Amino acid sequence: MTPVTAGRARPAHAGRRRRFSAAAPPWFFAAPALVVYALVVLYPAVSGVVYAFTDWSGIGQDMSFVGLANFRTLLGDEQAMGSIGNTLLLTVAIVAVQNGVGLLLALGVHARLKSRALLRVIFFSPVVVSPVMVAFLWKYIYNPDPSAGLNGLLGLHVDWLGDPSVALWSIAGMVVWQYAGYSMVIFLAGLEGVPRELHEAAMIDGAGTFQRFRYVTWPLLAPAVTINLMLSTIGGLKLFDQVFAATNGGPGYATETLSTVLYKQAFVFGKFGYSTAVALVLALFVAAVSLVQVYYLRRREVTA
Repeated sequence: MTPVTAGRARPAHAGRRRRFSAAAPPWFFAAPALVVYALVVLYPAVSGVVYAFTDWSGIGQDMSFVGLANFRTLLGDEQAMGSIGNTLLLTVAIVAVQNGVGLLLALGVHARLKSRALLRVIFFSPVVVSPVMVAFLWKYIYNPDPSAGLNGLLGLHVDWLGDPSVALWSIAGMVVWQYAGYSMVIFLAGLEGVPRELHEAAMIDGAGTFQRFRYVTWPLLAPAVTINLMLSTIGGLKLFDQVFAATNGGPGYATETLSTVLYKQAFVFGKFGYSTAVALVLALFVAAVSLVQVYYLRRREVTA
Protein backbone atom coordinates (compact mmCIF):
# COMPACT_ATOMS: atom_id res chain seq x y z
CA MET A 1 0.00 0.00 0.00
CA THR A 2 1.29 3.49 -0.89
CA PRO A 3 1.89 5.61 2.21
CA VAL A 4 -0.21 8.78 2.57
CA THR A 5 1.96 11.89 2.18
CA ALA A 6 1.54 14.98 4.37
CA GLY A 7 1.10 17.27 1.40
CA ARG A 8 1.53 17.53 -2.33
CA ALA A 9 4.86 18.70 -3.70
CA ARG A 10 4.77 22.28 -5.01
CA PRO A 11 5.61 22.76 -8.69
CA ALA A 12 9.00 24.22 -9.52
CA HIS A 13 7.52 27.19 -11.41
CA ALA A 14 5.82 28.42 -8.22
CA GLY A 15 9.22 28.93 -6.63
CA ARG A 16 10.48 30.70 -9.74
CA ARG A 17 7.50 33.09 -9.61
CA ARG A 18 8.26 33.95 -5.99
CA ARG A 19 11.91 34.58 -6.76
CA PHE A 20 10.98 36.76 -9.73
CA SER A 21 8.48 38.77 -7.65
CA ALA A 22 11.11 39.35 -4.96
CA ALA A 23 13.78 40.40 -7.49
CA ALA A 24 11.61 42.64 -9.73
CA PRO A 25 11.61 46.34 -8.82
CA PRO A 26 8.28 47.83 -7.68
CA TRP A 27 7.93 50.05 -10.76
CA PHE A 28 7.96 46.95 -12.99
CA PHE A 29 4.43 46.03 -11.91
CA ALA A 30 3.18 49.58 -12.40
CA ALA A 31 4.81 49.93 -15.83
CA PRO A 32 1.72 48.91 -17.93
CA ALA A 33 -0.49 51.41 -16.14
CA LEU A 34 2.19 54.09 -16.37
CA VAL A 35 2.52 53.55 -20.12
CA VAL A 36 -1.24 53.96 -20.61
CA TYR A 37 -1.24 57.04 -18.36
CA ALA A 38 1.63 58.56 -20.33
CA LEU A 39 -0.13 58.01 -23.66
CA VAL A 40 -3.57 59.17 -22.52
CA VAL A 41 -2.66 62.00 -20.12
CA LEU A 42 0.98 63.09 -20.21
CA TYR A 43 1.48 63.17 -23.99
CA PRO A 44 -1.65 65.28 -24.67
CA ALA A 45 -0.71 67.60 -21.79
CA VAL A 46 2.81 68.17 -23.09
CA SER A 47 1.49 68.62 -26.62
CA GLY A 48 -0.96 71.18 -25.31
CA VAL A 49 1.87 73.18 -23.76
CA VAL A 50 3.60 73.26 -27.15
CA TYR A 51 0.44 74.32 -29.00
CA ALA A 52 -0.05 77.21 -26.55
CA PHE A 53 2.86 78.96 -28.27
CA THR A 54 1.50 78.48 -31.79
CA ASP A 55 -1.39 79.76 -33.91
CA TRP A 56 -2.71 76.27 -34.69
CA SER A 57 -6.32 76.24 -35.89
CA GLY A 58 -6.96 72.64 -34.84
CA ILE A 59 -7.08 71.35 -38.42
CA GLY A 60 -4.09 70.02 -40.29
CA GLN A 61 -0.45 70.68 -39.53
CA ASP A 62 -0.32 74.28 -40.71
CA MET A 63 0.87 76.32 -37.74
CA SER A 64 3.63 78.72 -36.80
CA PHE A 65 5.39 79.61 -33.58
CA VAL A 66 4.05 82.87 -32.11
CA GLY A 67 5.88 82.95 -28.78
CA LEU A 68 3.94 84.66 -26.01
CA ALA A 69 1.43 86.29 -28.37
CA ASN A 70 -1.44 84.10 -27.16
CA PHE A 71 -0.77 85.05 -23.55
CA ARG A 72 -0.58 88.76 -24.43
CA THR A 73 -3.91 88.37 -26.22
CA LEU A 74 -5.33 86.72 -23.12
CA LEU A 75 -4.26 89.62 -20.90
CA GLY A 76 -5.85 92.10 -23.32
CA ASP A 77 -9.07 90.12 -23.83
CA GLU A 78 -11.85 91.70 -21.76
CA GLN A 79 -14.01 88.59 -22.09
CA ALA A 80 -11.23 86.34 -20.79
CA MET A 81 -10.29 88.68 -17.95
CA GLY A 82 -13.95 88.99 -16.98
CA SER A 83 -14.21 85.20 -16.97
CA ILE A 84 -11.35 85.05 -14.48
CA GLY A 85 -13.30 87.31 -12.12
CA ASN A 86 -16.43 85.20 -12.59
CA THR A 87 -14.48 82.02 -11.95
CA LEU A 88 -13.03 83.40 -8.71
CA LEU A 89 -16.43 84.65 -7.48
CA LEU A 90 -18.05 81.32 -8.28
CA THR A 91 -15.28 79.42 -6.54
CA VAL A 92 -15.45 81.50 -3.36
CA ALA A 93 -19.24 81.20 -3.20
CA ILE A 94 -19.23 77.45 -3.89
CA VAL A 95 -16.45 76.70 -1.40
CA ALA A 96 -18.02 78.72 1.41
CA VAL A 97 -21.65 77.69 0.99
CA GLN A 98 -21.11 74.08 -0.10
CA ASN A 99 -18.85 73.27 2.84
CA GLY A 100 -21.02 75.17 5.30
CA VAL A 101 -24.17 73.35 4.19
CA GLY A 102 -22.30 70.04 4.01
CA LEU A 103 -21.07 70.44 7.58
CA LEU A 104 -24.56 71.26 8.85
CA LEU A 105 -26.02 68.26 7.04
CA ALA A 106 -23.29 66.01 8.44
CA LEU A 107 -23.96 67.21 11.98
CA GLY A 108 -27.68 66.64 11.45
CA VAL A 109 -27.49 63.09 10.09
CA HIS A 110 -24.77 62.18 12.61
CA ALA A 111 -27.33 62.59 15.39
CA ARG A 112 -29.18 59.57 16.69
CA LEU A 113 -32.17 59.80 14.38
CA LYS A 114 -34.19 56.81 13.23
CA SER A 115 -34.28 58.18 9.68
CA ARG A 116 -30.60 59.15 9.45
CA ALA A 117 -29.77 56.37 6.95
CA LEU A 118 -32.59 57.51 4.65
CA LEU A 119 -31.59 61.16 5.04
CA ARG A 120 -28.01 60.36 4.08
CA VAL A 121 -29.20 58.70 0.89
CA ILE A 122 -31.51 61.62 0.05
CA PHE A 123 -28.86 64.28 0.63
CA PHE A 124 -26.21 62.38 -1.32
CA SER A 125 -28.41 61.38 -4.27
CA PRO A 126 -27.91 64.61 -6.32
CA VAL A 127 -24.17 63.87 -6.46
CA VAL A 128 -24.68 60.84 -8.70
CA VAL A 129 -26.80 62.78 -11.21
CA SER A 130 -25.11 64.12 -14.33
CA PRO A 131 -24.22 67.85 -14.00
CA VAL A 132 -25.92 68.49 -17.34
CA MET A 133 -29.15 66.91 -16.07
CA VAL A 134 -28.92 69.02 -12.92
CA ALA A 135 -28.50 72.14 -15.06
CA PHE A 136 -31.62 71.35 -17.11
CA LEU A 137 -33.57 70.59 -13.93
CA TRP A 138 -32.60 73.94 -12.43
CA LYS A 139 -33.38 75.76 -15.68
CA TYR A 140 -36.96 74.63 -15.09
CA ILE A 141 -36.80 75.64 -11.41
CA TYR A 142 -35.37 79.02 -12.43
CA ASN A 143 -38.24 79.61 -14.86
CA PRO A 144 -38.74 83.41 -15.10
CA ASP A 145 -42.52 82.97 -15.19
CA PRO A 146 -43.93 84.38 -11.89
CA SER A 147 -46.28 81.41 -11.57
CA ALA A 148 -43.73 78.66 -12.20
CA GLY A 149 -40.73 77.14 -10.50
CA LEU A 150 -38.95 79.00 -7.75
CA ASN A 151 -40.75 82.24 -8.53
CA GLY A 152 -44.11 80.60 -8.03
CA LEU A 153 -42.96 79.01 -4.77
CA LEU A 154 -41.55 82.24 -3.31
CA GLY A 155 -43.98 84.66 -4.93
CA LEU A 156 -41.21 86.49 -6.81
CA HIS A 157 -40.66 87.71 -10.35
CA VAL A 158 -36.93 87.21 -10.94
CA ASP A 159 -35.20 86.17 -14.15
CA TRP A 160 -32.71 83.95 -12.35
CA LEU A 161 -30.61 83.04 -15.40
CA GLY A 162 -31.41 86.06 -17.58
CA ASP A 163 -30.51 88.85 -15.16
CA PRO A 164 -26.73 89.52 -15.19
CA SER A 165 -26.79 90.56 -11.53
CA VAL A 166 -28.15 87.23 -10.26
CA ALA A 167 -27.24 84.68 -12.97
CA LEU A 168 -23.80 83.92 -11.54
CA TRP A 169 -25.20 83.28 -8.06
CA SER A 170 -27.94 81.11 -9.55
CA ILE A 171 -25.25 78.92 -11.09
CA ALA A 172 -23.52 78.73 -7.71
CA GLY A 173 -26.81 77.69 -6.12
CA MET A 174 -27.31 74.72 -8.41
CA VAL A 175 -23.71 73.58 -7.89
CA VAL A 176 -24.08 73.79 -4.10
CA TRP A 177 -27.37 71.86 -4.27
CA GLN A 178 -25.69 69.05 -6.20
CA TYR A 179 -22.43 68.70 -4.25
CA ALA A 180 -23.32 69.66 -0.67
CA GLY A 181 -24.12 65.98 -0.10
CA TYR A 182 -20.61 65.04 -1.23
CA SER A 183 -19.09 67.39 1.35
CA MET A 184 -21.53 65.96 3.90
CA VAL A 185 -20.20 62.42 3.38
CA ILE A 186 -16.59 63.54 3.90
CA PHE A 187 -17.47 65.51 7.04
CA LEU A 188 -19.54 62.56 8.24
CA ALA A 189 -16.52 60.28 7.91
CA GLY A 190 -14.57 62.74 10.03
CA LEU A 191 -17.32 62.88 12.65
CA GLU A 192 -17.41 59.11 12.87
CA GLY A 193 -13.72 59.19 13.77
CA VAL A 194 -14.16 61.51 16.78
CA PRO A 195 -13.96 59.36 19.94
CA ARG A 196 -17.16 59.46 21.98
CA GLU A 197 -15.07 59.44 25.16
CA LEU A 198 -13.82 62.95 24.41
CA HIS A 199 -17.38 64.29 24.22
CA GLU A 200 -18.30 62.50 27.44
CA ALA A 201 -15.27 63.94 29.22
CA ALA A 202 -16.13 67.43 27.95
CA MET A 203 -19.74 67.04 29.16
CA ILE A 204 -18.47 66.04 32.61
CA ASP A 205 -16.34 69.20 32.62
CA GLY A 206 -19.47 71.24 31.95
CA ALA A 207 -18.92 72.02 28.26
CA GLY A 208 -22.04 72.88 26.28
CA THR A 209 -22.94 71.76 22.75
CA PHE A 210 -21.16 74.65 21.02
CA GLN A 211 -18.09 74.36 23.25
CA ARG A 212 -17.82 70.64 22.54
CA PHE A 213 -18.00 71.34 18.82
CA ARG A 214 -15.49 74.19 19.00
CA TYR A 215 -12.87 72.52 21.17
CA VAL A 216 -13.41 68.80 20.52
CA THR A 217 -15.08 68.15 17.18
CA TRP A 218 -13.75 70.98 15.00
CA PRO A 219 -10.00 70.38 15.61
CA LEU A 220 -10.42 66.67 14.85
CA LEU A 221 -12.24 67.50 11.60
CA ALA A 222 -9.11 69.16 10.18
CA PRO A 223 -8.34 66.35 7.66
CA ALA A 224 -11.95 66.37 6.41
CA VAL A 225 -11.87 70.16 6.10
CA THR A 226 -8.66 69.94 4.06
CA ILE A 227 -10.15 67.40 1.64
CA ASN A 228 -13.42 69.26 1.21
CA LEU A 229 -11.80 72.65 0.66
CA MET A 230 -9.39 71.18 -1.88
CA LEU A 231 -12.06 69.33 -3.87
CA SER A 232 -14.58 72.18 -3.88
CA THR A 233 -11.92 74.75 -4.85
CA ILE A 234 -10.66 72.68 -7.78
CA GLY A 235 -14.23 71.93 -8.86
CA GLY A 236 -15.15 75.62 -8.75
CA LEU A 237 -12.09 76.78 -10.69
CA LYS A 238 -12.69 74.33 -13.55
CA LEU A 239 -16.51 74.56 -13.56
CA PHE A 240 -17.92 74.04 -17.04
CA ASP A 241 -20.88 71.65 -17.39
CA GLN A 242 -23.47 73.56 -15.38
CA VAL A 243 -22.53 76.92 -16.89
CA PHE A 244 -22.50 75.63 -20.45
CA ALA A 245 -25.82 73.79 -20.14
CA ALA A 246 -27.68 76.48 -18.18
CA THR A 247 -26.51 79.80 -19.65
CA ASN A 248 -23.69 79.11 -22.14
CA GLY A 249 -21.84 81.95 -20.43
CA GLY A 250 -24.71 84.43 -20.77
CA PRO A 251 -26.49 86.72 -20.46
CA GLY A 252 -23.72 88.51 -22.30
CA TYR A 253 -20.58 87.41 -20.49
CA ALA A 254 -22.13 87.47 -17.02
CA THR A 255 -21.50 83.78 -16.27
CA GLU A 256 -18.53 83.18 -18.55
CA THR A 257 -15.77 81.13 -16.90
CA LEU A 258 -12.27 80.25 -18.04
CA SER A 259 -13.48 76.77 -18.99
CA THR A 260 -16.25 78.10 -21.25
CA VAL A 261 -13.88 80.63 -22.81
CA LEU A 262 -11.32 78.00 -23.77
CA TYR A 263 -14.10 75.75 -25.13
CA LYS A 264 -15.53 78.49 -27.34
CA GLN A 265 -12.14 79.64 -28.56
CA ALA A 266 -11.29 76.08 -29.59
CA PHE A 267 -14.54 74.64 -30.95
CA VAL A 268 -16.48 77.76 -32.00
CA PHE A 269 -13.79 80.12 -33.27
CA GLY A 270 -11.18 77.51 -34.20
CA LYS A 271 -8.37 79.16 -32.23
CA PHE A 272 -6.85 76.04 -30.72
CA GLY A 273 -3.52 77.68 -30.01
CA TYR A 274 -5.14 80.50 -28.05
CA SER A 275 -7.54 78.15 -26.26
CA THR A 276 -4.62 75.95 -25.24
CA ALA A 277 -2.92 79.01 -23.77
CA VAL A 278 -6.08 79.69 -21.76
CA ALA A 279 -6.14 76.06 -20.61
CA LEU A 280 -2.47 76.28 -19.57
CA VAL A 281 -3.14 79.41 -17.53
CA LEU A 282 -6.14 77.70 -15.91
CA ALA A 283 -4.10 74.58 -15.09
CA LEU A 284 -1.24 76.60 -13.58
CA PHE A 285 -3.71 78.71 -11.59
CA VAL A 286 -5.48 75.63 -10.20
CA ALA A 287 -2.13 74.05 -9.32
CA ALA A 288 -0.91 77.21 -7.56
CA VAL A 289 -4.09 77.62 -5.52
CA SER A 290 -4.07 73.93 -4.61
CA LEU A 291 -0.46 74.04 -3.43
CA VAL A 292 -1.11 77.09 -1.26
CA GLN A 293 -4.20 75.42 0.19
CA VAL A 294 -2.32 72.20 0.93
CA TYR A 295 0.48 74.11 2.65
CA TYR A 296 -1.75 76.10 4.99
CA LEU A 297 -4.32 73.38 5.63
CA ARG A 298 -1.66 70.80 6.43
CA ARG A 299 -0.14 73.23 8.91
CA ARG A 300 -3.59 73.64 10.45
CA GLU A 301 -3.90 69.86 10.78
CA VAL A 302 -0.58 69.71 12.65
CA THR A 303 -1.43 72.56 15.01
CA ALA A 304 -4.94 71.19 15.60
